[in-house]
Amino acid sequence: MARTQGAQTANAIAEVAASLFNEHGYEATSLRQIASEVGIQVGSLYNHIDGKNELLHNIMVGILDDLLDAIRNATAAGTDPVSRLVLALDCHIRFHALRSRDVFIGNSELRSLPPENRADVINRRDAYEEILRDLVSDVVHATGADPLDVRLQTYAILAIGTHVSSWYRPDGDMSLDDVVAGYTRVILRQLGIEEFGMRVGITTA
Repeated sequence: MARTQGAQTANAIAEVAASLFNEHGYEATSLRQIASEVGIQVGSLYNHIDGKNELLHNIMVGILDDLLDAIRNATAAGTDPVSRLVLALDCHIRFHALRSRDVFIGNSELRSLPPENRADVINRRDAYEEILRDLVSDVVHATGADPLDVRLQTYAILAIGTHVSSWYRPDGDMSLDDVVAGYTRVILRQLGIEEFGMRVGITTA
């Protein structure tokens, strides 16, 4: 029972911290504020974390681990390079749209981490970029697509995720399905493989 309560408190600390980091920024958020929002004493925080840096590191690593797991699971269902890329785009766009708070923290607070923790986060970012780059490369080899540059095409996909996280709202004019379909068409057109996209259910008209 005590272990369950401890896990619940740790989760509450992470959730409150993420909300405060998003609203006020990492530097402007104090451990006292976090403890107050959770409903515990400041000293009790140290039963779960060593300090604010560790808290930010854990949040950012958790976000990236979730993203890496999501894209690996999504692409595992693909039967060919194009379908795997389409599934990856679907996962990439939905994740960034639905977890915009986490994406904002990840993009804005990397500078706040000490070097060792920053390197840990960057390694995960690099691993995610490598997955996308390999997917694009596989499509190029399988279809004869001729992108200007595979790395630049990968950066374009990454930028779409960041952009979507900045403007998408569930109550907005476009449904998430429409956003995913639209951006997927953009990427397939950039690669010049509209006809292959149609085979996996993506229209480009």
